[in-house]
Amino acid sequence: MTSYPAPARYGTSSPDRKPDSSGVGVRILALFLGIAVAILAVTAVVLVKTADDARDEAALAAGSSAQNGSSSGFQSFAGKMGGNAEELALARPATPAELPPIPVGDVVKVKLTVKDQIVEIAPGVKYRIWSFAGTGVPGPVIHVREGQIVEVTITNGGSIPHSIDFHAARIAPNEAFRDAMPGESFTYRFVASDPGVFMYHCGTKPVLAHIANGMYGAIVVDPAKPLPKADREYVLVGSEFYLDRSGVDEPANLDMTKSRAVTPDWATFNGYASQYVTHPLPAKPGETVRFYVVAAGPSVDVRFHIVGTIFDRAWPNQDLSRFQTGVQTVAVPAGGGAIFDVKIDDPGLYPIVNHAFAYADLGQVGLLKVGNPKGGSTH
Repeated sequence: MTSYPAPARYGTSSPDRKPDSSGVGVRILALFLGIAVAILAVTAVVLVKTADDARDEAALAAGSSAQNGSSSGFQSFAGKMGGNAEELALARPATPAELPPIPVGDVVKVKLTVKDQIVEIAPGVKYRIWSFAGTGVPGPVIHVREGQIVEVTITNGGSIPHSIDFHAARIAPNEAFRDAMPGESFTYRFVASDPGVFMYHCGTKPVLAHIANGMYGAIVVDPAKPLPKADREYVLVGSEFYLDRSGVDEPANLDMTKSRAVTPDWATFNGYASQYVTHPLPAKPGETVRFYVVAAGPSVDVRFHIVGTIFDRAWPNQDLSRFQTGVQTVAVPAGGGAIFDVKIDDPGLYPIVNHAFAYADLGQVGLLKVGNPKGGSTH
């Protein structure tokens, strides 16, 4: 093989010079560099393996937490009730679900006084709420007719600012939905120009906390052209609760971290878990029963379904210009509403559920009792 001598300025020796140690130094340096690269490569492999092991261990820990009823590390109080839960549930009257009548006159005056309260949200489970009217949770059902003027007066009897936001109103929110300071009262008006069932709620920041603490309700606006006749009309407001303790030994407060992660301890219709299982909503065979459903949330939708039947008419998103027929389940989004008609001929107990069954299991379930059936419900 032919070799070519390097130019003198790059070479390590020349015929006129004696060999020196510079070539040896370069080779030693190259040797050390090679060893360093090898060490770095081995270290990288070890780090990657360690990271993989840590990830696997975290996944196993997460799986273990899920199996123990914990979600994202939060302590769950779901199902933790007083020792005499059945007796407590039977003794407590159910929150009235019947749609109230429409007040007469062109102006419907709605007066709401905010109060701090302690209420029961499941048998033996106490929770501190901010109430719109001192009557618990949800706030009062408001029933008006399309075209009526709604005059709202909010009086803040609580300890922090509050407000009231009507989804049925077309109005500047910075004026009408402004905060009322503690001790303050103010009034505004709007025309109920859109028929349907709508949510109202406190819009004070953080809205998540104010809704989660019970500041919500339903307003039903009957259309100028009436809907088909119904024999019975019920209002169901779906919501969920996030507890910082069980609420059995002492009242629970809002766990804001849980509410941001949407990991509720209880879910309800009209503010109390499973109350319409203990006290079913009555109907007679062959009657048309209408449900006005609001998903107050603050974050959970209501997938409304009645087991054992199919809706004869459904008005999703409170769009009363048309209805759907033969519907099995309708998703009512958080902050939304829908109307449902059902006619059942056979006596029986027909479960009313959020068909996202995680929430039915947490208490968003009831019964429609048609006639005088024998036996109990299987759901």
